[in-house]
Amino acid sequence: MICHTYILHSISIDRFYIGSTKTPLADRLRRHNTNHKGFTGRTNDWKVVYEEKFDSYLDALAREKEIKSWKSRKKIIELIGGSEHPDL
Repeated sequence: MICHTYILHSISIDRFYIGSTKTPLADRLRRHNTNHKGFTGRTNDWKVVYEEKFDSYLDALAREKEIKSWKSRKKIIELIGGSEHPDL
């Protein structure tokens, strides 16, 4: 099973969301872009700007936690290659 750690970006609120999933990333993105009570439910323009693949969900979750621990927008932009994403 392929698992993912991913970073989403919303242009309308200019925020990032970092997550991990066992489900196909396209399915997970579709759920993020639906109207719901969670953080990503505030808008429906989330786009995947970065992803890493893992053979284990525990490895994907550990990577998610590592990225979240940075608490640095600048470091996230460097990771995703900010120059490749002019909207950031």
